[in-house]
Order: sequence, then C-alpha cells, then structure tokens
Amino acid sequence: MDCGEEVRVEAASYCCSTCDGGEVSGRSLARRSRKTRSLSSSSAGSSSDYRRPQSLHGPSPVTKFGPKACMLQNPHTIMHIQDPASQRLTWNKPPKSVLVIKKIRDASLLQPFKELCVFLTEMKDLIVYVEKKVLEDPAILDDENFGTTTKKFCTFRDDLDDISNRIDFIICLGGDGTLLYASSLFQESVPPVMAFHLGSLGFLTPFKFDTYQSQVTQIIDGNAAIVLRSRLKVCVLKENCEKKARVDEKCIVLTNGDIEGSRKAVEYQVLNEVVVDRGPSSYLSNVDLFLDGHLITTVQGDGVIVSTPTGSTAYAVAAGASMIHPNVPAIMITPICPHSLSFRPIVVPAGVELKIMLSCDARNTAWVSFDGRKRQEICHGDSITITTSCFPVPSICFRDPVNDWFESLAQCLHWNVRKKQNHISSEDEEF
Repeated sequence: MDCGEEVRVEAASYCCSTCDGGEVSGRSLARRSRKTRSLSSSSAGSSSDYRRPQSLHGPSPVTKFGPKACMLQNPHTIMHIQDPASQRLTWNKPPKSVLVIKKIRDASLLQPFKELCVFLTEMKDLIVYVEKKVLEDPAILDDENFGTTTKKFCTFRDDLDDISNRIDFIICLGGDGTLLYASSLFQESVPPVMAFHLGSLGFLTPFKFDTYQSQVTQIIDGNAAIVLRSRLKVCVLKENCEKKARVDEKCIVLTNGDIEGSRKAVEYQVLNEVVVDRGPSSYLSNVDLFLDGHLITTVQGDGVIVSTPTGSTAYAVAAGASMIHPNVPAIMITPICPHSLSFRPIVVPAGVELKIMLSCDARNTAWVSFDGRKRQEICHGDSITITTSCFPVPSICFRDPVNDWFESLAQCLHWNVRKKQNHISSEDEEF
C-alpha cells in the first residue's frame, strides 16, 4: 500500500467509558504506528474468539466500530432491546482516517469525489484511504490540479491489503452497491458508514451530496444517529474443496480434520442475502433446509433466499417476501418460484442456525451467491451454514432509523402509492 505521508498514532490500549469500559487491544493500534504503509500481511485476529450466545434474539451485536467509534449506550435500555431512535454514534477519540469508496468508472462521480477528497484532506486534515483502482481512472490520472491531493492518499488493493484496523469511518459515493462493497471489505468489526445517494435506487444511501460539508462535519463531531444493519455469518463447507474450486483469498479459511483435511470451510459476512438457486440446469432445485439441526422442509423450485432485514427490501421483496425494518432481529427465508401453492416466505428468530444441503435425490447441483458475488457451485456432500453475525454494519442515518426507512420505502419503492379516493358528500350518500 502507498501513502503520501507518515502518520503517528500511539499504540497504547485505551478504554471506552460508553462501551462498559471495555479495553481495546493495543495490537490493532500498533499496526497503525508502523512507518511502512504496506498492508500485505493478513490480520491474525479471528472471529472464532467471539463466543456466540444461544438466544432466540440472536447474538448481541458488537457495538465498537473500527478503532475509535462505538454506539452511545442508553441507560434506559430494557431487555437489551434499544429504541431505534436512541441509537447514537460517539467517538472514543477524534477520527483521523476515512475510507472513501467510489463507484468505479462512473464519470458522474468524478467531481463529487474530487470535492470531497479535497475537503477531507485540506479542511478536515484527515488521512484518506482510496482503493488503488479508483486512482487508475484516466480522468483522475490526467488531472494535474488534483494530483497534489492524490499524493496524500493512502491506497490499498482489496484482494491483498488488510485495512480493518486502520479506518475510523467510511464514506460511500454511489448507489446501494457501494455500501454492500464496503461491508465485504470488513470481515469483523465495521467502521461507521456514511452513504451518499449518487446512484440509481439509493434505498440504503440517505444523504444528499449538496450539503456534504456540514453533514460530514456533524459525523466527525459525533452528532449522528445510526442503525445497526445485521449481517449473516455464512460458512460454506465443501468436500475436496481444493479440487472443486479455488478458495477466495479474502475469505477466512478453516481446516476440518474429519476427512484427512479434505474438507474446508470458507466464511463470508453477508449484508443482504444468501441466494441458492438451480443455476444453468433446467431441473428444479432440490435442497434440504435445516433449522437448529432439524429438517424443516425441502425446497423444490428455482431456489431459496436467506436474507437479513436489510436484504428483505432487495431480492426477497421481488420474490414476494415482506419488508422488515433493519432493527428487527430476524432472518427471512423466501422461496424462489416454489413448485407449491403453500410455500410462503417465513421469518425466523435471529438466534437460530440454518443449514442448506442438496437433497440426496437431487437431479442436479445448486449454485450459491453472497450479496450477488462469490458465486460458486454446491455439490452433494457440501453444506451452507447461516447464522446472524456478531458484526453488524453501523449505517449512519440522515435523521433516524425509523424515518429514514419509511422515507426510502416511499421514495425508492413507492410503497402504497395510490390515487386517493374522492370524498363523498352527504347528498351523495342518499343515492
């Protein structure tokens, strides 16, 4: 990774009074104090150290987001279920670094991207991280005036560098896909995400870019509401994984010694949904669905969608599912074109463990994708285990979680739009 200037950060551990005094490991801060800006070495941390509680409400989400941010605790919380309107962002220390995510090769975003980066580096004196392929755009390379600003950037490659402990907060420029991409960069704790609506739909991007300076300043000052968007922790266990497909380098690879190390589990953090479908085959998909170890049904159709509440307004709603507010602790199971008149979408508690496998009498294999990416084939003997992750995405709200969600339903999906019925007068009632 390249960086235009050296940054010094103390490597001492610190405590956050708003997070029950929990100490943050100095190991993560020590990484930021290195003089070199190379990020090729992978993080030694693992989510396996986090003990997942067995609760129907799901695991208690981590409320520390990146090196410096956490959620302000509400002393009036009852049963650990917080009022969505009271979820506020706070900082342990002032933020010093920001990751700017821009949709690649989108000419309409060049000017907002440049304005924002100049504001963050010169006005706010922040360290700006940008993906290397963003700066490889000819429109940016050929801009000599912007060249002085790009020299101050820290660059990284998503397939090589680990930035999980270097980013204080994230700014997305684009559509909903930029937020999904930001989530995929962090397999554990995710820094707060501020998403500007510069794409097509914009259901997950509540901020308008017109007043970005005042809005970013409010975030830096810690004056913002957040919504914790739960993610799914997905484990794909394959027989002879190394022969069937190449294991993706960004995934956490674990070895299972049951069959002489021939089975490997690859983990993903999914914000929207896991989709299992029949792929190119003309036959129905035939997959068994288990809940906490018990077979609950066999899906016969085009496939099945397992989604978070955030993902309920994506592919799931197009397949006939209900829409769930992001604060609801739940997992939604939606069949895709089931060959049954009675197979309706269902909602299960966030604390359960789902498992999907090919039925023994399935005529063909299945295919699985995670937020529309990492598509791969599922064969006999393979399994997909899905639970609610302990690491949500803290999405910064424009107003608050409730108003923002209903605003998106109305503006993006035109929920319950209908011409109003005319008023009937007393004279008309007589006829």
